[in-house]
Amino acid sequence: MKRIFLPLLFAALLSFAPSATKAQQTATAQVETKTAVTLGNAELDSKLMRRKMPYQVIIPTNYESEKTIRFPVLYLLHGLGGHYDNWASKTNLTKHAAEHRVILVMPEGGNGWYTDSATEPNDKYESYIIQELVSEIDKNYRTVAERKGRAIAGLSMGGFGALKFGVKYPQMFTLAASMSGAVASASYRTLEELPKNEWLRKPILAAFGDPASPTHKENDLLKLLDEMPPEKTAALPFLYLDCGTEDPLGLLSPNQKLAQILVARKIPHEFRQLPGKHDWTFWNNQVQEVLRLSSKIFAANNKR
Repeated sequence: MKRIFLPLLFAALLSFAPSATKAQQTATAQVETKTAVTLGNAELDSKLMRRKMPYQVIIPTNYESEKTIRFPVLYLLHGLGGHYDNWASKTNLTKHAAEHRVILVMPEGGNGWYTDSATEPNDKYESYIIQELVSEIDKNYRTVAERKGRAIAGLSMGGFGALKFGVKYPQMFTLAASMSGAVASASYRTLEELPKNEWLRKPILAAFGDPASPTHKENDLLKLLDEMPPEKTAALPFLYLDCGTEDPLGLLSPNQKLAQILVARKIPHEFRQLPGKHDWTFWNNQVQEVLRLSSKIFAANNKR
């Protein structure tokens, strides 16, 4: 693993490419409470992806001073057209994170819908995160390396990915959270149903294949939850989802439908529909809610 730490003063100006510098530097983001976090870049030489995969890590300042403490981890997934550094560069995440004793990990997901692609053999985004990245983080940081200390969240495409990981790997996550999630992205059954916009249509077909393909059906989040046996729903992590009422991509309706399924199946969850669009203003606000919720759940788990 290669880790690079860059001064947060330049967070809005630099791309944080792992090859940007060879020297390791430590940087802190001060906030009014006098707490701070460390933002770092790293990369994993993925055997599954057959290339180096970059990611960012935010570490609480007390990580260095409390050497005997293990910290829970929240994975944050970016959206379609985005990259691993979006969360730190487009929101006040470093400031928000300073209020929590949580390690944050932001992986690169390309435009792969956090799925093992039906068309690109080397785009195994689901297997990469579940099989390689999580173990990489647990190996290199003092984490609570079990379900009770691990959560996953994301926006838009990443919201879909986070909920899907929570549903498919409930033994790994205590919370799965979606902000403006594109939750029905694998729910199309014919080519005619697919979005007409090529920017959306092309990556959906690349990741899931033809709507009638097994990959499409195996990743249909709404179908997975609607048809899950009761004995398996009991093992699911807590699910959180929200969506802006002015979301221009039409994502409110699918999120409402998903929430209705969760209610009908009596699956523990929280659904919020709030004033807002599909933008960083909305996600900057909602990631604070996800941080608070994850910290609350981590704390409750720690008492058990």
